[in-house]
Parts: sequence; C-alpha cells; structure tokens
Amino acid sequence: MRIQGYLSASQRGLNQSVGAMHMQMELMGITQSNVNGFDKVGYQRKDGVVSSFAEFIGIHGVSTAIDDSVGRIARTDNPLDFALGEKGYFQLLNKSGSVELTRDGRFKLNEKGELLGLENQKVLTQGGTPIVLPFAPEKYEDIRVDNNGRLSVFNPKTRKMEYVDTIGVVSSDGGVVLEPNMKQSCLEYSNVTMAQEFMEMVPLRRNFDANRQLFMLQNNALSKAIQQIGGS
Repeated sequence: MRIQGYLSASQRGLNQSVGAMHMQMELMGITQSNVNGFDKVGYQRKDGVVSSFAEFIGIHGVSTAIDDSVGRIARTDNPLDFALGEKGYFQLLNKSGSVELTRDGRFKLNEKGELLGLENQKVLTQGGTPIVLPFAPEKYEDIRVDNNGRLSVFNPKTRKMEYVDTIGVVSSDGGVVLEPNMKQSCLEYSNVTMAQEFMEMVPLRRNFDANRQLFMLQNNALSKAIQQIGGS
C-alpha cells in the first residue's frame, strides 16, 4: 500500500496474523466438537490436520482425520443395543438408497420385522441386504447376536433358536470385518478423552493470543504512521 507516494507499508504481516487467528479458531472448533461429542454414542474423535501450504491458503489448509480407535463400552438393558469391540462400522440403508456407516448400534424393530437404525434406516447384512426377522419375537430377549454378528431368534413353535442372518460390519474402505467382536445389550460411547482435549486446547489458545497481540502491534504502528503523515 502506498500513501501519497512517500510511505510504503506492507499488509502481509497483518494478513498473516489474521490468517493465523482464523486457523487457530478452526482448530479450536475441531477440539470443541470433540468435547461436545464426549457423551455421544458412536462418536469418533477428530484430529486437526494442517497442510504444508496452510500459510498461503489459510483455513482451507486445515482438514480433519478420524480417530477410529474403539471408544468406551457400557452395558444397557436393551437387547437391540449393539457395540463393536473392534474397528469397523454398521451399514445402514437410508431412504435415498445410499449406505451410511456408523458405530451407533441403537437399533429397533418395526412391524415388518425389519431391523432399523434410529432414523429408520435399514440395517444391512454382510451381503448388503436388509435384515428381516421371519416372525415377530414375543420379547426382544428372544433375539441373540453372537460376537461375529450372527443373529438368531427363538421360535416358540420349534422351541429352538433359529439363525436369521449376519449383521454386516465393514471397515472404512468397505472391506468386510469378519470378527467384529459384537456385544449385545451394549453401546459404545465416544473415544474422546476430556483431559487430552483440554491439554490440546491450551497451545491453540496461546497461539491465538500471540497472533492477536502481534496484529494489534502492527495495526497500531500503521495507524501512527498514517496519523503522522496526515498531520505533516
């Protein structure tokens, strides 16, 4: 920027300070999302990733990476609650026909005997077809799922447990997980550790404050220069 042809002032320092603050806010937002997801079923922690060219492209150089480690598993009283003890995802078919991947195993049955997710998505088998029970069980306790996801239901006519199908579990790239260590009457909560999130927030806030102070110093120096030229 040239002022009356006598003074050249570079705005690069100001822009860099503002860009750095925006980046720190983006990273703090990712950390805050982890804190908010602490008690959410199936939530997976996110790590902020800063690219090598972030100083030139700003917040567009910040992305997230998913931490796919297993979270905290707690028992429930619902036989249609399921948790995965290994890495992987349940497959849910939504109304639009697309498949969702989730670790939220809060399922339910409709009047047709279809196993559904919370938003009425259809739970899929290993073969990619919806799971449908051949008859409605008298009580949910008549449904059994083993560690490999094999679902069986008690038939009161034959007085035996009858195999229905296997709940499909896949990896993030779509490969079948053969031993998902599925746990019935359990739910997996997030893999977020609050102490870790607060520890990571400290340097982010310090960096933000440092860039804020630098911006104020640069802005004040530029304002004084403009005032001096205006008063001469």
